[in-house]
Amino acid sequence: MFGNVYENCRVLITGHSGFKGSWLAEWLVSLGARVCGVSLRPVYEPNHFGLLKLPVLSEWANIRELGELRGIIDEVQPEIIFHLAAQPLVRQSYLDPVETFVTNVMGTVHVLEAARSARSLRAVVAVTSDKCYENRETGVPFQEEDPMGGFDPYSCSKGCAELAISAYRRSFFPAEGYGSKHHVLIASARAGNVIGGGDWAPDRLVPDLVRSASRGGVETLRSPGAVRPWQHVLEPLSGYLELGRRLLNGDVGCASAWNFGPDEKDGTLSVLQAAELLSRYWDEVKYKAADVPAADAPHEARLLRLDCTKARKELQWRPVWDASTAFRKTAEWYRDYYRHGEVKTVADREAYVADAVARGMVWCD
Repeated sequence: MFGNVYENCRVLITGHSGFKGSWLAEWLVSLGARVCGVSLRPVYEPNHFGLLKLPVLSEWANIRELGELRGIIDEVQPEIIFHLAAQPLVRQSYLDPVETFVTNVMGTVHVLEAARSARSLRAVVAVTSDKCYENRETGVPFQEEDPMGGFDPYSCSKGCAELAISAYRRSFFPAEGYGSKHHVLIASARAGNVIGGGDWAPDRLVPDLVRSASRGGVETLRSPGAVRPWQHVLEPLSGYLELGRRLLNGDVGCASAWNFGPDEKDGTLSVLQAAELLSRYWDEVKYKAADVPAADAPHEARLLRLDCTKARKELQWRPVWDASTAFRKTAEWYRDYYRHGEVKTVADREAYVADAVARGMVWCD
């Protein structure tokens, strides 16, 4: 996989104890990487990272502390950093906007600032969000060069993080200086709504539905008509890993921003359609649509689409699983966890890779 570039590679993941970070850590361990994670301790119980029991070095630290982060990077000497640590929830950003901006913007700045003095470092993949765009809800899918923005504090913080990444790339790691004035390539990655087993964060559709199902309850969909690009968590991770491979191999043209999302005609679904798919594969998932939005409900975008043409053309990256498969795998993961205590992460990753090989994905060489 990925040209064996991660075998014995020193990899640092910020946010490795989170949902996406723990899936990424598991995949990198399977690829033979030497993984160190920097994260806050998990706050949810159960939590995916704890269930996996991965052989990784965990540094329980806050990326808001630049000195501590620098010390860890100096000690670990990573060759590549995958930056995923964030305050990841829209509704939480309304409750604590300061924490959101400090973590998502200055935390990203701290990672990039530490990268400036990291002797061993060759690549950074900084993960933001599809919500980083100035979303006027026109229905036109967002391309990488569209303006940054964001109505709510979370979305705005991700737009700000993208601007900081661009500024650091152009100011301190420009393409024309690579190999002579510096040795680090930086890319940013923007993914759609990701699903998969092991996510227990509040105010997210799938975790809310499966928690309710585990108690025999009925979940109320607060925005059933909101449209999002849905994909299994392994989809953007394959994109991040392929992007990392290109950066580690010195592909200067890949040091830019990238969208990773589902096929437009398959994975762009309303919240109601997503709930229907999940319940199709686990019949204990029950829901109802809210009669009317709550009068005091914070603003959330109702329409968001991603244009991933760039990744498809330049990285030859494309999704492996369609929406039906993604929701089936997700439903089965939670169903088997709640019924039998089974954690199917490794099995799902192996099935995904096998399907990718069968479809001739470029990263399978």
